[in-house]
Amino acid sequence: MVVEACAKLNLTLDVLGKRPDGYHDLRMVMQSIALADTLTLEKNGTEELRVRTNLHFLPGNEKNLAAQAALRYWEARGRSPEGLDIFIEKRIPVCAGMAGGSSDGAAVLRALNAMEEKPLSSGELAKIGEQVGSDVPYCVAGGTALAEGRGEILMPLPPLPKCWVVLCKPEFSISTPALFAKIDSVRLRCRPDIQGVLAALEAGDLAGVARRMYNVFEDALPERQRARVSDIKNTLIQCGALGASMSGTGPTAFGLFDSESCAREARERLAEFGGEVFLTQTV
Repeated sequence: MVVEACAKLNLTLDVLGKRPDGYHDLRMVMQSIALADTLTLEKNGTEELRVRTNLHFLPGNEKNLAAQAALRYWEARGRSPEGLDIFIEKRIPVCAGMAGGSSDGAAVLRALNAMEEKPLSSGELAKIGEQVGSDVPYCVAGGTALAEGRGEILMPLPPLPKCWVVLCKPEFSISTPALFAKIDSVRLRCRPDIQGVLAALEAGDLAGVARRMYNVFEDALPERQRARVSDIKNTLIQCGALGASMSGTGPTAFGLFDSESCAREARERLAEFGGEVFLTQTV
């Protein structure tokens, strides 16, 4: 079976506080985009679970979220691990704040479930996904959604009007645990207007959503990295983006465009910055 694993963007991301279990309570509006990994799953007639990717540095064992998802799925069905080969063609940048690994895990859950005579519901799959990673429950369904808690409490939202998206992942990566550890001591400049975003989605107002996008993790970035993300966002706005923000814990910055020509110009401008640049659309 071949299945696509779409990347996600955070249209907004707010951190509400630290929980007794050590995690943070989040409130964020999530959006799927067409940039995707492709996963091929094939039963191999052995008892081995094997994962391969086109990137040599990614784990091929249980440290890969795709393998973890398969193991948790079989466990939930009361079965022993089965012989399975998973090949992942990675297109989503790694360590970029776009849920590439979580999306791969969710894709494995959907694929294995589709092979069943009596498949589980989407909600049951999302529950299994909670054991794999905080973004996996959202990635099971995708689309436009409000995510709360660690990310596992989901409410579907009216879809974001289809638009072009230009993304740039700079040539550095961000430590997610380090940024979460730092966010509690950072003075936040502002918080995203999530209620305004929800109202704009209800009205089908793309520009209204775009101009309210904000991610509090931008305030926790080291100074040089924050300046780099800011430069990317400014370039996107100068090229006609309706709004620009950072996704997840970064460092990928993105802009939403209602004009394909402006989006193409932005991609060309950002190609001069280095890093990885993509032009895609929302789904």
